[in-house]
Amino acid sequence: MSSECGKLYVVATPIGNLADMSFRAVETLKQVDLIAAEDTRHVKMLLQHYGISNKLISLHQHNEDKASVGLLEKLREGLSIALVSDAGTPLLSDPGMPLVKLVREAGVDVVPIPGACALIAALSAAGLPVTQFSFAGFSPRTSSARVAFFSERLLCPTTWVFYESSHRILASLQDMAKVLPLDRQIVIARELTKLHETIVKSSLADMLQLVEQDANMRRGEFVVLVDGAAIDKQQQDITPEQQKILSILLTECSIKTAVALAVEITGVRKKLLYQAALAMEKA
Repeated sequence: MSSECGKLYVVATPIGNLADMSFRAVETLKQVDLIAAEDTRHVKMLLQHYGISNKLISLHQHNEDKASVGLLEKLREGLSIALVSDAGTPLLSDPGMPLVKLVREAGVDVVPIPGACALIAALSAAGLPVTQFSFAGFSPRTSSARVAFFSERLLCPTTWVFYESSHRILASLQDMAKVLPLDRQIVIARELTKLHETIVKSSLADMLQLVEQDANMRRGEFVVLVDGAAIDKQQQDITPEQQKILSILLTECSIKTAVALAVEITGVRKKLLYQAALAMEKA
């Protein structure tokens, strides 16, 4: 790819507090030829705050496939482009993946300009283990899908995180309580970096009661963090749930692969799962 091509800058913007905008992000937005934004009206307020008047183009989930092709052509012409979302780091539950993928495949440089991210901010202040964690984006919209979503993560041994909206947070916790033990530790991080920022850690039972009784705990934007399932190192047999996971994996994989995946999913000892897999195969 010619060195005359422009660069695509993936720029993180504040999730609430405008002071969280980095110096590098401001300079980048001032210097690029074009800014691709999820919602141009929303981003205009941020640009006005920092005295930035560069041209804006809309790039959202309904037009990003088509728009990405046009933006790649502009990069090939030598223009530099910044990609921003409404708040936080682009691509994390926001549009932009088709553009970044297309630009990467074309051999054009993609440069991250790091900054605010609700996921990382919540993890840093939650008080849950973060050496390993999984992020699931937004939870499903329907109750049945959410129950399945939580059931899949019931035995996850590491912290897992999802985003939730104000009009679904209570229903989401109610569905979680159908699946997870009520003493499981969870954290709700609400309105991060904003005036009414709230970070609460408690058992699922207490959290559900709090959100039911306090209307303020149903307002704003939410990050929900769930502690991983406790692993019994002395476990002598696998549970029905673990057996079901293993049996499903065995229908698609070899014993070796199924056991390896089951270890990752359940945290159960490899030897115990291997013995159970052999028994299933014989049966």
